Amino acid sequence: MSRTGKSILKGLKEALEHDRGQKTGARAHQFTAADVARIRKATGLSQEEFSQEFEISVSTLRKWEQGSRVPRGPAHVLLRVIERAPKTVLKALQVKADMRGA
Repeated sequence: MSRTGKSILKGLKEALEHDRGQKTGARAHQFTAADVARIRKATGLSQEEFSQEFEISVSTLRKWEQGSRVPRGPAHVLLRVIERAPKTVLKALQVKADMRGA
């Protein structure tokens, strides 16, 4: 596994431990509407494209970007990973799509 992959996996494990109330040394991050919009815009994708690529409903994405809802749990983790390694996540999702088509 690549160094990036190991780092992502470590972060996911820490997030799960933190969510269970275990001390991990991890810092909790609460996404703001501006954060979600910034992450999406950094990918170069429209709301519709982002929602399709990452399997998030457009309605949910819009609510996150407007600040009327806050991403939690797996959605929060997914956004953190997209924020740090968007190309890696897109590549992983493409592999999944390729496997479905095989």
